[in-house]
This record gives sequence, structure tokens and C-alpha cells, in this order.
Amino acid sequence: MSEPYNIYEAYGISQKILDFVRREEKKLDDKLEKIREISQYNQLKVIRSMQKNSLGDRHFSVATGYGYNDEGRDILEKIYADTFGTEDALVRSQIISGTHAISICLYGILRPGDELLSITGAPYDTVQTIIGHEKYNGQGTLQDFGIKYNQVELEGSEIDIEKVIEEIKPETRMIYIQRSTGYSWRKALTVGKIGEAIKRIREKTIRAVIMVDNCYGEFLDFLEPTDVGADLMAGSLIKNPGGGIAPMGGYIAGKSEYVYQAAARLSAPGIAKETGATLGMNRTYLQGFFLAPHVVAEALKTALLAAGIFKSLGFEVCPEPDDERSDIIQSIKFKSEEGVISFCKAIQEAAPVDSFASPEPWDMPGYSDKIIMAAGAFIQGSSIELSADAPIREPYIAYLQGGLTHEHGKLGIYIALRNLAEQGLIHIR
Repeated sequence: MSEPYNIYEAYGISQKILDFVRREEKKLDDKLEKIREISQYNQLKVIRSMQKNSLGDRHFSVATGYGYNDEGRDILEKIYADTFGTEDALVRSQIISGTHAISICLYGILRPGDELLSITGAPYDTVQTIIGHEKYNGQGTLQDFGIKYNQVELEGSEIDIEKVIEEIKPETRMIYIQRSTGYSWRKALTVGKIGEAIKRIREKTIRAVIMVDNCYGEFLDFLEPTDVGADLMAGSLIKNPGGGIAPMGGYIAGKSEYVYQAAARLSAPGIAKETGATLGMNRTYLQGFFLAPHVVAEALKTALLAAGIFKSLGFEVCPEPDDERSDIIQSIKFKSEEGVISFCKAIQEAAPVDSFASPEPWDMPGYSDKIIMAAGAFIQGSSIELSADAPIREPYIAYLQGGLTHEHGKLGIYIALRNLAEQGLIHIR
């Protein structure tokens, strides 16, 4: 019998790299078990919501035109609401991204003279263009409509709650929390920390709507921000909750009043949630949501392994292997343009789609710096699939996320180690 084909040799991955990764992964056994425990709990939570709402084969039928009486759409939104512990949800293919979902919430609720208060510092780059930006003012930013903006910086990775309390005014209509790191060097806010902040805020104001940008955070914990008092949260279906198979879309979940206002912004007042044909997408969305807890766990295993490996090699990583995680993003500080570009190119090389492409930094719409983005995905722009991106600015941080299977995530790490070692940027013992 012939010897089995050595797939690792085909990728140029040495035994030294394989042994190194195995040693590092073994150190993480306790953390990996916790990930499996959370995944199991959330998997049962999703199934229970589907059973409670009597999900049936009839809900996969195709609705067209205006989409009146689309049972599949309605049951999908009830399942999201039940899973996330909310009164209502809006889950639509017409929401094109996480930024769009957030935008709908902001425009749906805020009115001229209101103030938006971000308590996690400056929001993600693309959200800043919604608020107001010299390049985009005049195109319908919040600033154009006379909506004021204020922000409270984080203390490291923590909400400065005393400062937040000081900054809340009578006109503060929405308090905005970004759970994930974005392009910053901090740990994602845990659900527990979000809950503590909400409790203190509610002692000061009951008028303000507390909204959480939940992108990259779904199914990372036993609870979601809406379980601990958030009025509204939003995210993208090509991130965690789409399970890697939703081809587009976004969601908003929270109190019925605010979800309906957001829906009126997505469509029109008087139409809101009642229309919007799903064109046969319900099966995919529901199956993706079913898969999501497991897929998120796979991505999280890859992020954890990357943290352990690159910390062991002497790089600064955030979060560190022992930190509690609240999003799927792993930040690695390379401190050189060469290192961050090499890493992103390696992740692209490991992709099942467009592995032959070589990403280069470019002026991506909505960003102030050149961005390099490795994203060889089945769904364009899918952040739950293995991807990496980095703004080309000091200190040259790469943001790794996703991986539908941990095996694929490990391949990306193997190739990154191979390339960095060949360039003399790391030394593996």
C-alpha cells in the first residue's frame, strides 16, 4: 500500500510548524472546552426558539411582490426575537450590511435636536460617516439633520461610567455602545460589562434608547446585550448569525416600538414591517441561524489559537489567550507594514475561493486609510468566513476573524507562520 499523500508538504508547511502549533493548541484545552460549552447552550437556545414557534416546511415557500402575509419572514423574525430575548426583530435581505442596520436604527429613532452619545469612544469608521464627516456632509448625515453628537472615551477597554453619567443631557435620545473592537486596540466589551453600564445609565435616564452595535458578538456568551437591558441591537447576517450561508442581509432586535421605527426607515412610514418579499431566502436564513452557534465556536477556536501562537512568538495580541472574549476578532500588532501585509496575504492564500489573488492595500470606500483585506470567501465580504484586514497605519495591526471550520482557520495560521518565517520576521523553535 502506498504512503498517503502528504498534504502539508503540498502547502510547504514544515514539521517544525506543525509541532509548534500542536504544542500551543494543547495549552488552550481549558479555554476550548469553555467555547464548546457556550456553543452547546446557544445551539439549544436556537432550536428551542424554532420549536416554540412551530417552524414548519411551509415557512420555506417563496413570497414575491409586496410580500404580504409572508409567513416565513414573520416566523424568522419571531425566532430571532425569542433567541435574543426581545419583543420583536427585523431580519431582512434588504438590509445590506451591519453599517446599514445601524444606520436604520439611528435614522429611525433620532430627530432634529436630539443627541447621540457614544460611550465607547469613536464608532467604527463607516458609522462615523453616518454621524457626520466633511466628505459626506450634504448627503444626509445625522449632522445634516441637526442631530448632535457626543462621545465618551473608554478607559482602556472599560466604559468610563462616571463620565457617561455626567455627559447625559435632557436631549440625549440615544446612547450608543459598540461591543466589538472595530479598528482599535482594545478588548470587546463583555455582556456583563454592558449590563453593568446599562444599570447605572437607567438610574440617570429612562428616556434615552440604549443601542448596541452587536456586530461580531452574537453567540459569544450565554446572553446577548438585550438580555441585560439594551433596548435595541443590530448586526449583519454575513457575520455571526448567518452561519456562513446567509448570502446577504442584516437584523435589528429589541423593543417593539424601536424595531418598528427602524422598519419604517428601512421601507416607509405606514409600510414598515408589513411588506418586503423574501424571495425564498427564509430557508437559508433559518438554516444559517441554526448553524450559527457552532460556526461561531469554530471561528472563536481559530482566534484563540492565533492569540496563543503569536503571543508565544513575542507579538502583542488583543485579546490575550486568558482574556474573556466578546467578539470573534483577534488583533495582532505586527509593528511593520511588511509584517501586516504578509499576514493578510497568507490568509488569502489559504482561502478556498480566490486563493490565487494577492491582496494589496487600497482606498476602500468609507475608510480614511488604505486598507488591505484578505477575504477569499463564498459570500463576498463575509466576516464569519476566514478573513483578515488591516488599515495601513502604525502600529500596523492585523484583525483576524472568522473561519467556518477550525481546520480552515488552522491552515491560514500555518501559511502565515510559513511566510513570516521565510521572510525572517519570526523564528520558530
